[in-house]
Amino acid sequence: MPFFNPSSRPDGPPIVEIQNLWTIFHSGGSDYVIHKDLNLTIARGQILALVGGSGSGKTTLLRQILGLETPTRGQILVAGQPVAKLGGKGATGRVGMLFQHGALFSAFNVLENIAFALRELKTLPDELIRDAAMVKLQMVGLDAKDAYKMPADLSGGMIKRVALARALVMDPPLLLLDEPTAGLDPEGADGLCALLRSLCQELELTLVMVTHDLDTLHELCSHVAVLADQCVVANGTPEQVMQHPHPFIQHFFLGERGARAMGLLPVTSVSG
Repeated sequence: MPFFNPSSRPDGPPIVEIQNLWTIFHSGGSDYVIHKDLNLTIARGQILALVGGSGSGKTTLLRQILGLETPTRGQILVAGQPVAKLGGKGATGRVGMLFQHGALFSAFNVLENIAFALRELKTLPDELIRDAAMVKLQMVGLDAKDAYKMPADLSGGMIKRVALARALVMDPPLLLLDEPTAGLDPEGADGLCALLRSLCQELELTLVMVTHDLDTLHELCSHVAVLADQCVVANGTPEQVMQHPHPFIQHFFLGERGARAMGLLPVTSVSG
């Protein structure tokens, strides 16, 4: 069953408000409109999946919420503050990001990667930074003996967990994830989903993730926002969104693969 964070207060102020957002890319003398008058409100405590076809601007939207990219028009508010006015360190304190392939610094060991944002503040003593990074390391299910390993020595699942610890080191209320289970085997994906579910409950996090993995969506997400036709065409619980007649939604959720992941079709086995 999808996980619903009991800390979510639908009547409270939203954690993210996206208002009349346009994204236009310029290439080869032509303009390409990715988002057009896109609006989306995300309540605190939600675990929201952003889904959409290739080129619909899902990852671009994550990067704009984080402040790494600026929309052509419109406004994004995080915790009531415009992202454009937060600045780099201000945005980092409010939003954590787990990139698809981890994006660890190859020259830093695990503990140095996790501690990076705290060191950049230049306001905390080294001992406190180390202790905070170690707490986050253990929070994501890794051992103290892993702290001094280099990224090249880590498995794909460990890289994801170290990157998650780094994203959480500033204790942000909002966590963004780009294809969090990509590249993991089923056991690893299930373990990461269980960890995220536990962290959401313990830390009262809001999660926004881009995912094509219907199993992850079904197991973890309380809400789904569908990007199509340059805007959000549906936003609600998975059950609500599945009722929408848009062709992409019908194919994504109710095609054979989608219906099986959502438990609407039996899982068939192939015998050799």
